[in-house]
Formats: sequence, C-alpha cells, structure tokens
Amino acid sequence: MSGATQTRDLRTGRSIWVDSHGLGVPVKTLTGAISVDVAIVGAGISGAFMARELSRDHSVAVLDRRPPLTGSTLASTALLQWEIDLPLTALADKIGMANARRAYLRSRAAVDALKRIVDEEGIRCGLEDKDTLYLAGNDYGRRALEAEAEARAGIGLGSTFLGPAELRERFGIDRTGAILSTGSASADPAQLAAGLLRRAQADGAVVWSPVEVIQAASDPDGVTLLTDTGHAVRARHVVFCCGYEFPDGVPTPGAKVISTWALASKERTACPAWLRDTLVWEASDPYLYFRMAGDGRLIVGGEDEDAPGAHEDPARLKRKCESIRDKLLRLLPDLEFEVDYSWAGAFGESSTGLPSIGPVPDMAHAWAVMGFGGNGITYSVIASQVVSAAIRGRSDPDADLYQA
Repeated sequence: MSGATQTRDLRTGRSIWVDSHGLGVPVKTLTGAISVDVAIVGAGISGAFMARELSRDHSVAVLDRRPPLTGSTLASTALLQWEIDLPLTALADKIGMANARRAYLRSRAAVDALKRIVDEEGIRCGLEDKDTLYLAGNDYGRRALEAEAEARAGIGLGSTFLGPAELRERFGIDRTGAILSTGSASADPAQLAAGLLRRAQADGAVVWSPVEVIQAASDPDGVTLLTDTGHAVRARHVVFCCGYEFPDGVPTPGAKVISTWALASKERTACPAWLRDTLVWEASDPYLYFRMAGDGRLIVGGEDEDAPGAHEDPARLKRKCESIRDKLLRLLPDLEFEVDYSWAGAFGESSTGLPSIGPVPDMAHAWAVMGFGGNGITYSVIASQVVSAAIRGRSDPDADLYQA
C-alpha cells in the first residue's frame, strides 16, 4: 500500500539531526572578562564557518545563549544548493542581470568551496554530490523554466531543461517540465557545524556557553559586549551570526521570519534509484522539496507559512506533515515509507532570496550575517568569505550584493 504511516515511536517535534553522532563541541563557562580579536555571536552553522575561517589568524570567542548547534541549524534539511530561491531570470528583474549573474556564480562557487573545506578538514558529515531537479509548478511553468535553463547555461551553469516526456521517462514524474542541474550537495548540518567548530577550537577558538549578549557598544578601537554572566567580552571585531533571530538595530528591508515543517522516513526506505543522487524541489508557493540521506531516509519539507510563531504549534505540526506527505505521494504515488521524525522551525525570507551580510549601521567594527532563503548553509560559506576579507583589510568583489 502506498503512503506514509506514523509509528508509535514517531519522534514529533524532534529534528533528525539531534540524534546524529559526533556532535560534541567542548564549551567553557564565562567566569571573568575576556579580550579577543573577534567575537562571534552564535554557535550554529554560520558561526561555525566564520570561526573556522577567522581562527586561523585571529583569537576568536564564540558566544551562544544556548548549547552549540541547537538553533536553526537543527531545523535545516541541508540541501546544499547553488540555486537561489528566485530563478536567475526573476532575480535579474529585481537587481539587474549583471548582478543576478554574479549572485548565481558566487553561490555556485560557494558550494565548491564548501566541498573543499569538508575534504581539507576531514569533516565527517555525510557530504555527497547531488544533482537538482527543479520541477515546474504554480509559480513558474514550462516556458519560464525553459527560459531559465537557457539563461543559466548562458553563464556556464550546468542546467538542462527536460520536457514532460523526458521527465516521465527518466524520473517517473508527471509535470510540464523541469530543470536538471549539476553541482549541488547534501550533508548532515549538525555534524558539519560541529566539525567546523572543533577545527576552529584546534586553532585556538573558544566556545562560551551559555552566554547571552545583552548589550553591545563600539568605540574607535573595538566593541564591548555586556553579557548576562556579568562579565564583559572585549573584541576588536564582532560578528553576529544569529540565524533567523534578527539582532536589534540591524536593518532587514524586505525580510521576514516564517515557519517551515519537515519530516524524515525510517532508514532504508525503498525509493527510485535516481533519488539517491538528486535533490528535488518545485517552482511553487509553498513548495515541496525532498532528498535521500546516506542511511536511506527520505527527508521531505515545505508548507512554509508566513507566521513566525506557527512552528511552535504541535497541532499544526501534525497537519502540515500530513499535507507534505500527501503532496509527496501525489508526485511519487508508488512510494512507501514510514515517518520516523517530524519537526518545524523558523526560516528567513528576503525579497530577493539573497542573504544579508554587512556592517551593522552605527556600530563600528561590527558585522551581521543573516542567511535568508533556502540555501542558508551555502550563504554561510559566502558570509565567512565576505566578513573575513573585511576584517583582514581586504574587499570582497561581491560584498555589495548582500548589503541592504
């Protein structure tokens, strides 16, 4: 019988990544004032990439009011894509084709950089190369996807349009068309973040937790952070890597926090062979997306809702996961799986699908990173490159793309 069934031990409200192996990150308790080159606020995936990059030539303190990895990182489904929520052609309508090309090419380069980092650092996080299949939907249909594939190919991105007949033959999916692209990836986001933080610690970084920053004040020489421990942190530079929790005083024009839901099947779920190598998402609102994990679990998400607190409602979690399941089975009617995990979380959106990475207004020596859009992990890589260049006194050629 096709369909998803819930078992008695279904882990509702619990991310699959909570049970990942190798998440230990040593932390220290802040018992006195400290002084460092760089203070990073946030010990999730963006803070981890930032710490790994900067700890190689700076003293670094990572501060988090929660244990490491327990913010939005655990809610991720970890589709490590270079494709941006807005297609290249649609993004060009908002920021111009020249800038849209730069954004797409930088995103593609960031995925390559992520793969190199994982390889060079020897981080065990289940990283796998993946293709992506972008299905025509109610936002963008066949004609739009044909034009999109042509635009991508025109700037050297590996994308091919598939018509309905080829899509059915190769993937068994009945849609008016799709774009098949190469060069993306998937991974365990918690293991990735933990591995990056441990590499930073090997270079001298210290993770302080629980420590909440309650006030920040800058002067010509640096920034002083007042914390709930009663002890101050003095830094030459501070970087706020707060996920989807917008820091006070940081402008986020066109951005908003919404809610999203996800579920994961039992291990070794029987799926089409092509799904092991392919991330799937659709050009719809709200859109469905899914992928296979290395242990044979099917991870599915979507049903985003424009309500920042909706993800906290247990009843809505059940309804949303049923809706996600039904959409998946309409797309792949022969699929059989048992749901093992279901969870929800906050998610950030911007009007362009691009992140916000830049100086904090009216606060010298301070930067803020907010990885809006469906590829927040990819944007975390870009943020570590942009901010580290600025701290080292250099300029990043694409920094202007991500500033308000």
